[in-house]
Order: sequence, then structure tokens, then C-alpha cells
Amino acid sequence: MFGRVLAAGCAGVVFTSVVIASVVTTVVVFDHKPQPSVLAPGSGAAPSPEAVSDIPESMLVLYQKAAPVCPGLDWSVLAGIGKIETDHGRSTLPGVSSGENFAGAGGPMQFLAPTFDEVVTRHQLPAGGDTPPSRYNPSDAIHAAAYYLCDSGAPADMYSAIWAYNHADWYVRDVLDQAARYRSQTPSGTGDCDSLHGSDRASVVLAFACKQLGQPYVWGGNGPEASGGWDCSGLTKAAYAAAGVSLPRTAAEQYHAGPVIAESDLRPGDLVFYGTAADIHHVGLYLGGGKIVNAPTFGVPVRVQDLHYEGDDYFGATSPLNPPATAAANPAQ
Repeated sequence: MFGRVLAAGCAGVVFTSVVIASVVTTVVVFDHKPQPSVLAPGSGAAPSPEAVSDIPESMLVLYQKAAPVCPGLDWSVLAGIGKIETDHGRSTLPGVSSGENFAGAGGPMQFLAPTFDEVVTRHQLPAGGDTPPSRYNPSDAIHAAAYYLCDSGAPADMYSAIWAYNHADWYVRDVLDQAARYRSQTPSGTGDCDSLHGSDRASVVLAFACKQLGQPYVWGGNGPEASGGWDCSGLTKAAYAAAGVSLPRTAAEQYHAGPVIAESDLRPGDLVFYGTAADIHHVGLYLGGGKIVNAPTFGVPVRVQDLHYEGDDYFGATSPLNPPATAAANPAQ
């Protein structure tokens, strides 16, 4: 059970990304209606209806075939990059079938020439592309993207890997969100840490928190290495930092950072709060299925438990991953 003592205020958690190279957008190429595609073995989740309707069939097959060169990489991440960069080769902006955009990027996955050449030097691309490999060839470009993500830390550190591809936090968020829409399965909402999968931001947040199960509760704790354990808001702040989202440090501050949502609108990854308007003393992460993962109180380690329990003082919820729509999310590239 939660105690009011959980309103600890503590130092923040810093999230660091490793930078490797920069890539930008644009392209033109396929123009036929996609048909349902068979999922290539080991390439990840099945395509969602949005993926089947939006991605040209030839590109969808290539995303699926290329993903396994990086064990554990889901094809949807490659597809998310392909969508953001060039609309899967359909953009009419310069630098796709030939030439370069203003930043020197070219091809359907918008590689800088030196970066593409480095990848090709390190990895032999499979048959089906050009000889020598070309960043304008979809097969070569997509396989090179898979290798590059792997070299940059995927799938273990997907956020840093995508950030290496294009140095912008908005870009990483857009790719992960698009990838989530392209998969037929997103965070399951079963309330079970073992059922988590995927690389969208909600999955990244919850996977981080679930990896802390069993860690001790420590007042003001910022993790086992820094403090020997977690307190409630230290855990939520660090989990969101793993997905590139900065939260304030205390439970009350996190609630007031919003955006506030109704309990009926809860989705996996949202924050849930306990207390009163004058004393919000606890925060946890919603897993789905009426369950949360949280650092409860002294003597109780990080665990999964019910959202509601006898005598609880549930106060409300926020959804930091799903803020109200704002204009001009992506700067022109």
C-alpha cells in the first residue's frame, strides 16, 4: 500500500545519446497499390492494416527481409524511417533517385554518401541490389540502414540508434510512433511485463520500468547505481528519459506537467497518481489490464500491482507521450 511518505523530491536522471551521423529527408519512386505481404521469418511483428495500405508492397518486403541482419530489430523501425525520410520512395523532393538534397543525403533512406560507403565497407550487402551497391537502390539502402542501426546500438538502445541516424529528438519520436502504427501489435495492455514488445515510446518506457522489478525502494532514489534503488517519481522520470522524454522530479510536479486524461482514456505508458489536489504523494506507470508498475514504499521493491486496491486514494492520470496536437511538429528538411 502507498504511504504519503512517497512524495519524495529528488535529483533528476540524465539520459545520454551517442551521436554518430546525420541524415535527412526526401524521395520518389514506386507508384502501385500495395497488397498484403507475407512476413519474412524473424523480421518482427505482422504488418498492421495501416502498414499494408500505406507501404508499397516491394518496400514492405524489403523492410522485412532487411531487419534480420540486425538480430532483434523489428522491420517496422526501418519502415518508420522510410516513411519519415521519403514516404517510402514516393516523395518528389530532390535527392532520391539521383542527386542529393541540400544536406547531401540521397536515396530512399536518405544516406549521406560517406556514411553509406562506411556501412558497405563494414558489411557485405545481400544480392538483389546494384553492383557496386548504391544508396539509390532500395534493397541496398534498406539493408544498409539495418546494418547502420545495428552498429549504432539497435535493438538494445533503439533511441540512440535512431538518433544517430538523424540527430533530432523529434525525429526519433516520429520514427518510433510511426513504427508502432505499422505493427499489428503494440503494447498489449495485459498488465504483464512479460508481454511487452516493440520499440515505440510506450514500450521503451515500460520496458525500462519492468527491468527494475525487484529493485529496493529508496527515498529519493535515482536507481541502483546512483542511490541503491528507486522512489516512485525517480523511477517514472528515468523510464521516460529512456524514451527521450524529460519529466519533472516529484510526483506532484509530474502530475501538473500533464496533459491530464480521464481514467477511461488510460493507455500503457501513461502516468497514474495517488493523493489529493493538495498532496499528490505517489506516481506509477500504467501497464494496461488494470495493472501498474511502480516503486511503492519503504520495504516494498519495484513491482507490478493493481491500479486500484482497497482504500486507495487514486487521484488522476496524465499522458506525457500523447500531448495535445501542436502545429509544425517537424521542421522542413
